[in-house]
Amino acid sequence: MKVAISRGLMEQIVALAAESRNEVCGLLLGTRGRIDAIVPAANVAPDPARHFELDPAVLIRAHRAARSGGPTVVGHYHSHPSGLAVPSVTDAECAAPDGSLWLIVAGGEARLWLAGRDGAVNGRFTEIPLDHQ
Repeated sequence: MKVAISRGLMEQIVALAAESRNEVCGLLLGTRGRIDAIVPAANVAPDPARHFELDPAVLIRAHRAARSGGPTVVGHYHSHPSGLAVPSVTDAECAAPDGSLWLIVAGGEARLWLAGRDGAVNGRFTEIPLDHQ
């Protein structure tokens, strides 16, 4: 499995991450094999420098829009300002094994992960190749 994303969207996500010392986050919209859009969201975590929590209002709006025929939420992105573009132990603890995409940005690098029941990283994630178009 490979997931396509435009260079413009990838550059936008990396730029958002570079602008903040806190973890940035947002939603990925598209289909199983393609990320077509992003929706930036406020990080409402109590300690946004070390964790992320998507603004629930943004998440609810996106799912309502999808149910009304809008784009599908296929996952989310977030940054690790002082870490690697690899899911952390906390990410694994918070991830539902639902096949959603996790795009993680760190140090200008972005990597894509699939959340599942069994994975090579922290027992929950499998890396998925990104096709930059």
